[in-house]
Amino acid sequence: MSVLSIDVADLLTHPGARRPVHLEATVPDLGTTVARIVEPVRLDLVLERVPDGIVARGELHARWEGECSTCLRELAAELDVGVGELFEPHPLDEDTYPIRGHEIDLEQLVRDALVLELPLAPACDDAECAPATAPGVLVGAADDDAADAAPTDPRWAALSELDL
Repeated sequence: MSVLSIDVADLLTHPGARRPVHLEATVPDLGTTVARIVEPVRLDLVLERVPDGIVARGELHARWEGECSTCLRELAAELDVGVGELFEPHPLDEDTYPIRGHEIDLEQLVRDALVLELPLAPACDDAECAPATAPGVLVGAADDDAADAAPTDPRWAALSELDL
């Protein structure tokens, strides 16, 4: 059983009932190869009984760390994600989450929501850390003389012969 399992028996027996849920939990192995959640995740949710099951609405708060995909400096940032998901007894093709007995497990919801919001290629805001370009390719040339400059890499020489 996960630390994010919630007993919802009271909600299941009272249509329209609502309950706030405020939790803080560490979810192991939460992240990707380039960014990971490093502190406990904070959940600020409201659980509401609806005809189809239970809806969990609210915010997830976490802190992630990784390294810049260009300069490899360490990066960290806050992540706030809004969620609104349905838990039902018979979930539909992974579009909804299951209610098992009288419990819902919020762990998969947390994983799905936070991992999707992590950066695919973290990058720092430093001006010195501009994305690298292919050798010899001029980006944002200031004048025509710079645009006519010959590429420094012979593999790009054929591009200099194009009349653009």
